[in-house]
Amino acid sequence: MRAAERLMTDQGYSATSVDQVIAEAGSSKGAFFHHFASKTDLASQVVDRYVAADLAHLKAGLAATAGVDDPAVRVVAFLRFYEDGADGLMAEQSGCLYATVLAEREFTGSDVNRRVAAAARVWRDALVDLLRPALAGRRSAAGIDLHALADHLYTTFEGGFILCRTLDNPTAMRAQLRIYRQLVEALLRDD
Repeated sequence: MRAAERLMTDQGYSATSVDQVIAEAGSSKGAFFHHFASKTDLASQVVDRYVAADLAHLKAGLAATAGVDDPAVRVVAFLRFYEDGADGLMAEQSGCLYATVLAEREFTGSDVNRRVAAAARVWRDALVDLLRPALAGRRSAAGIDLHALADHLYTTFEGGFILCRTLDNPTAMRAQLRIYRQLVEALLRDD
């Protein structure tokens, strides 16, 4: 599954053949079809695995900041956790499986699409739970849609992956996450 994830992330679902996955994994067609009914089934299982890792990444950030009592300090620490880990993330993967799979028309409205959307909502809800107490009563945050602000972190990650590829510069992810953190910090200042 690691080989399939890497291939699908690097070149897209449509461009990844079963034969490529088999060759990369050092397996056989018989073994492949013993585990997967089809290439679509493989993609579904790879997405499930990726979603689990993504949600574990979220839980790691929440756990790392769980002991911070001040809501404003905690949300900044949470965002800094991902900013500080951006270079490591980019060393592990060249892009995001979500973007490459969801770019495929075949998955529009599919169970795969729904599972990715569910993961995005888990991230959104967790960040809203951090943002709400941190921004409560602050004039600078009046009228801010917390759900849209939380979704912007997802957008920053996805856009960061694309920007890293575009510029051939893996440090662009860290820079984009830093800008997002700085925007949230600006909302936390009530000057």
